[in-house]
Amino acid sequence: MEVVHRRCVGIDIAKASAKVCLRVQGAGGRRTEKVTSDWSSMYDDVLGLRDYLVDQRVTCVAMEATGEYWKPYYYVLEGAGFELILANARHVKNIPGRKSDVSDAAWLAELAAHGLIRSSFVPPPPIRELRELTRARSARVRERTRVISRLEKLLEGAGIKLSVVASDLTGVSSTRMLTALADGVRDPVALADLAVPQMRGKVPELRRALTGRFTDQHAYLTRMHLDWIDQHNAAIADLNEHIEAAIAPFRELRDRLCGIPGISTTVADIVIAETGGDMSVFPSAAHLAAWAGVAPGQNQSAGRKKAATTRPGNAHLKGALGIAALAVSRGKGTYLSARYRRIASRRGALKAVVAIERSMLTAIWNMGTNGTTYADLGEEFYTRLRPDRTKQRAIKQLTQLGYRVTLEATG
Repeated sequence: MEVVHRRCVGIDIAKASAKVCLRVQGAGGRRTEKVTSDWSSMYDDVLGLRDYLVDQRVTCVAMEATGEYWKPYYYVLEGAGFELILANARHVKNIPGRKSDVSDAAWLAELAAHGLIRSSFVPPPPIRELRELTRARSARVRERTRVISRLEKLLEGAGIKLSVVASDLTGVSSTRMLTALADGVRDPVALADLAVPQMRGKVPELRRALTGRFTDQHAYLTRMHLDWIDQHNAAIADLNEHIEAAIAPFRELRDRLCGIPGISTTVADIVIAETGGDMSVFPSAAHLAAWAGVAPGQNQSAGRKKAATTRPGNAHLKGALGIAALAVSRGKGTYLSARYRRIASRRGALKAVVAIERSMLTAIWNMGTNGTTYADLGEEFYTRLRPDRTKQRAIKQLTQLGYRVTLEATG
């Protein structure tokens, strides 16, 4: 097999240390030499590893994407003058039976020497900073949602059914009432009067919902949960400011992405942070869909194609696309909403959501590649595409309802 890199390194990374295998291909038929060493994950040792690799005239370094542990090594080694490959662990599985950290490092070096590893996408530093901000915001939003859920459970235990009447426990009216409850107000009439004008029509229901066995213990815990929610809101607002500053170079792209139905500013921020905003790193829209985890896998044996589910991909991007697809499923008047209903009627809602996610990514890839804006095909796209089939379907439905249909052209 052809040797692409005569001097290469494989690194098997753990939390505290890494096994480094230096592979040197002998010239003129001489045997290959492999030297294995152990390096700590402390920053000064990683700097020493970089100097060692430079001294050994290494041209390629391969490592697995192991949790978050690869980052201290990758970020120090990038820009050192050699090809740096971050491999998906699923793509470089070692032969079972004699597996160890040393053999894993040697296996990575062997694959790298023959050019058999496909590198994972690692964005440049500005995008990595934006990605950390958007992921931190998403984590904060999830934590806030969990706190709100625990607050609702607390109120249920106290017999307070505010969530039955008010759709949002963190809304203005709900916050006023819960704050008053925590401050010692127990009169349902006084509490219901705190509702904003938009909820005045629900005052009778609010009085009933705010009648319960709310004790001082519940008041203490309610105050604690409200304080946690305020802290999360403040952190999210602060993160939004930092994200706005970091996304400034991509604001024009974000504005164009927001033209796609279902994609909000928050979702567009995540799309840019996860993909890097540069679609040239993905050869096609299908590659982007597979990387995001919205493309079906391939399972074929003996000439037979078997069922294959969607492969794992970028969970952060897929989660954001799922939010956008659900927004589309509740909307009307767009091509994507018509496509969702068309697929959901035949294959179910879950598969329809995945199909919409892929359609969105296809549009995103084309917009990022060609610099175009989104042009909606309209809700009547499928009707215009196959008018005869639409006509026959309408006739069949009317016939099933007991009507005799006579058609007459209008023009």
